[in-house]
Amino acid sequence: MAKTKVIWSCSECGHQQPKWSGSCSVCHKWNTFGEELGIVNTGKRFEIEGKSSSRPLKIPEVDISPFRRFKTEIKEFDRLLGGGIVSGSLTLIGGDPGIGKSTLLLQISNSLACQGLQVLYVCGEESVEQTVLRAQRLGIKTDNIYLLNETLFSSIKAQVEKLKPDILIVDSIQIIYKSEIPSAPGSVAQVRELATEFMHLSKGMGISTFLIGHVTKSGEIAGPRVLEHIVDVVLDFEGDRHHGYRILRGVKNRFGPTDDIALFQMDGQGLTEVENPSVVFLQERIRDNSGSVIIPTIEGSRAFLVEIQALVAPSAFATSSRKSTGIDVNRLALLLAVLEKKVGYQLHNCDVFVSVAGGLKILEPAVDLGIAMAVLSSFGSRSLDPDTVIFGEVGLGGEIRSVPKVENRIKEAIHMGFTRCILPKKQQLTLPPSLSGKIELIGVEKIEEAIDEIIR
Repeated sequence: MAKTKVIWSCSECGHQQPKWSGSCSVCHKWNTFGEELGIVNTGKRFEIEGKSSSRPLKIPEVDISPFRRFKTEIKEFDRLLGGGIVSGSLTLIGGDPGIGKSTLLLQISNSLACQGLQVLYVCGEESVEQTVLRAQRLGIKTDNIYLLNETLFSSIKAQVEKLKPDILIVDSIQIIYKSEIPSAPGSVAQVRELATEFMHLSKGMGISTFLIGHVTKSGEIAGPRVLEHIVDVVLDFEGDRHHGYRILRGVKNRFGPTDDIALFQMDGQGLTEVENPSVVFLQERIRDNSGSVIIPTIEGSRAFLVEIQALVAPSAFATSSRKSTGIDVNRLALLLAVLEKKVGYQLHNCDVFVSVAGGLKILEPAVDLGIAMAVLSSFGSRSLDPDTVIFGEVGLGGEIRSVPKVENRIKEAIHMGFTRCILPKKQQLTLPPSLSGKIELIGVEKIEEAIDEIIR
C-alpha cells in the first residue's frame, strides 16, 4: 500500500511545501498553511466528455458559430460583461456576506429562464425552501429554473449531465467538495480541483457557469489565486451591505472590458440598475461646504462624478493621524508631504481624514489634485466653488501631470451642469474648441497655480 503524502498549502496563494512554516515564502502572509493529504487517484480526473484530441487549426478554419451571447436584459450587467453572457464561459462572483450575490444571480436566472433557457441553481449553502422564499420575494415564477441542494461534486455532475442546462450556478464554490480529496470543503486543494472540474464541465458541454466565492477578512476572494486564473470572468461586489448601493467591478474579463463597474441599488424588489452614477454619488452633496471637492473619475470606459470630502483638525496627540476611506492612505501621505514642502502648509500637527462619498474606491492618480484642494479647503475652513470640478495627477515636485480620457471627464461635468474645470495645462491646449464654449477650462502647471485659482 502506498504511503500517504502530507503537504502544507497556503490558503492565500495556493503555494505547497512539505513542511509547515509560519510565513508563506510566496505571498508573505502569516499563519496561512494548512495540512492536506495527497489526492487519492481512484479514477480519471476531469472525466468530462468533450471533443476528441485537438489538432492545429488556421484562423479561417475555426468555427465560431457556437460562440454566442445571452442577454440578461439587465443593461448594466450585460455592458459589464461586454455584451452579455458568453456560452461556455466560467464566471466567478465574489463579495462580502449579505451584499447581494445570490440575489443578483437569482434575478439573472429569472431573466434567462423567461427567454426559454434552462437554469440549474445549486444552492449548497441554503435549503431549497430558503431559496424559494427569496425567489418569491423577487417575484420569480418561471418553470425553467431547477434548484438542487447538493454539495458532493459527483452528484452535481450527474444531474448536470442528465439535465444539460444552459446556465449553471454554484452557490458557493467553498461548500462543494470531492470525496476523492481528503481535505475539508473550502480548502486549497478542494477549491483548486473543483474550479478545474467546473471549467472542463463548462467548456466540454457549452454551459455558462457562475461560481459564487466568499471573501477573506482582507477583502480578497477566498481560495488560491489560481482560482482567478482558471475562470474567464472575475466580478467583485463592493459597497457597504448596510447601505443601498452596490458596485459590481469587473476584475478580469476574457470577453470584454476590465476595470469597468456596474452600479446597483438594493431595495425590496432586489437589485435595480443605476444608469447614471453621477446623480447617485452627488444627490446628498451639500453646496458651500468646506473640504468638499467634485472630481470626474474614470472606471473602465465610463466617466462619472464623485465627491471627495476632507476633514483637517488639530491633533491632540504627539503623532497625528492620517486616515482615508476609498483612496490609498499612502497616496494621501504623499500629497500631504508635497503640500508641506512645496506650498508651506503646516499639516504635520493636524489629523487629516479623507473619504470618497458613496463608498466607491478610487485608485487612479487623477484624483490627486482634488484631494489636495479638499484638504486645503478644510484646513482653511473655506468652501470651494460648488460648480467647479478638479482633476490632475500631482508629482513629487508639485507639478500637475496629464491624465487619460480628459474629454470624457469634461463631457460628464458639462452633462451634470458644472461651469468650471481645473485641469492640467498641457491637456487644456489639446482639447477641441467646442468644449471651451460649454465650460470654463483653467489649465494649471503647478499646485500653487491651482491654489491661487481655487482657494486664495
